[in-house]
Amino acid sequence: MSETLRESCGVFGVCSPDEDVARIAFYGLYALQHRGQESAGIASANDRRLYVKTGMGLVSQVFDEDDLSMLPGHMAIGHTRYSTTGSSGEENAQPCQIEIANDMLALGHNGNLVNASVVKADLEEQGVEFGSGTDSEVIAQTLATAPGTTWQERWAEVMRRLVGSYSLVVMTTKELMAARDPMGNRPLCLGTIDGGWVVASETCAFDHIGATFVREIEPGEVVRITAEGVESFQAAEPKSAFCIFEYVYFARPDSVIDGKLIYPVRMALGAELAREHPIDADIVIGVPDSATAAAVGYAQESGIPFVEGLVKNRYVGRTFIQPDQRIREMGVHLKFNPLPELLEGKRIIVVDDSIVRGTTTPRVVAMLRKAGAKEVHMRITYPPIISPCFFGVDFGTKWELIAGRMDSVEDIKEHIGADSLGYLSAEGLIDAVGLPKEKFCLACFTGEYPVPVPMQMDKLALEPAARGLRPDVDYADPLPLISRGP
Repeated sequence: MSETLRESCGVFGVCSPDEDVARIAFYGLYALQHRGQESAGIASANDRRLYVKTGMGLVSQVFDEDDLSMLPGHMAIGHTRYSTTGSSGEENAQPCQIEIANDMLALGHNGNLVNASVVKADLEEQGVEFGSGTDSEVIAQTLATAPGTTWQERWAEVMRRLVGSYSLVVMTTKELMAARDPMGNRPLCLGTIDGGWVVASETCAFDHIGATFVREIEPGEVVRITAEGVESFQAAEPKSAFCIFEYVYFARPDSVIDGKLIYPVRMALGAELAREHPIDADIVIGVPDSATAAAVGYAQESGIPFVEGLVKNRYVGRTFIQPDQRIREMGVHLKFNPLPELLEGKRIIVVDDSIVRGTTTPRVVAMLRKAGAKEVHMRITYPPIISPCFFGVDFGTKWELIAGRMDSVEDIKEHIGADSLGYLSAEGLIDAVGLPKEKFCLACFTGEYPVPVPMQMDKLALEPAARGLRPDVDYADPLPLISRGP
């Protein structure tokens, strides 16, 4: 039960006849690697066929020059994954690829459906066969089988049937499409590049490839890009419920969302936290990297000096090599290393973005005390998380959430071993972000979801084994190799 938070995925797409689209997709995904590190993939297309390459690991581990040379065409989509539905295996890596009306369709998905099991069962009753355990394939098959003679009619049916969070890049041999669920729960934006078009989860991907940001794709909107140009249409009535945690943690600090650069928003979170929870101390440090800007904001507002007291190993978790017992017992030291010369004898304010399960924070506090800190005061830029996320953030189940199972902030303070603990209020969070409360999904700290959700979700519910099927058997074969009894 790691404290490390993970989000479902990053998506990217490019349509540009005069560009090396596979290489552009590679660097676009490289910029979105923070959104998923389990697997990566790129699909390209010309007017005749699709080409797909996926694999486990980081973008740089999956692709080399030879791989990119085998992805020709004038369009490409890419995906970098953290698994929230479906196991972490190569069969679930994206973009997924299916047949559709004498063509092929590739799809990359960021988000999480809450009714995937129901929709999948309905499609299977219609004879649709699935090759993975992801809700992303459910989306692809729903689009492929949707009634209608136009994409607008098909997408309207898709958005009517699907419930949950999805920012999508979709490609056939004829067009590239980008779609965002009616809640607009996950970010998705549109840009231009040298006479072509690009879409990405975050604007930081545009900066790395020399593209120009045009606008965000709206909730319930579909953008369709072809050789003739760009068209867009509203496939569903929007109901804005953007994940506010993107501002606090997930998005890169150099990305822009709804006109807000993330870095100064995080500084404002820290400043608001300093106003709500002041304390007399010697230095302010942040838990890198997501809380660094907030710590700077806290320091500026409080007048207490900011110090980089923790150094982060940014490559922890980016390997398939498991630590041995001695390394495992070092725990949080694998990720952070304190600087005792700066911490010894000091009263320290530690700014972090969240406390989720309460597994890592006690180790951070203990590590700082061992490094010589006289006092450790935790300040958190997000309200207590009391409810799980069903839309693609790995908060865990309700019983795993420390604020959900403990009675008070005082109890949490005792559990983590801090001298004091202060969470940013919901009102302070909204004020710091500077956008209307009605725009956001706040369910993880209010328990009020924007759409109906199940009591709990099983990450592996769509896998063959979860439905009593053997993954080594081809059930489409009329004579499957299974025992038929005596």
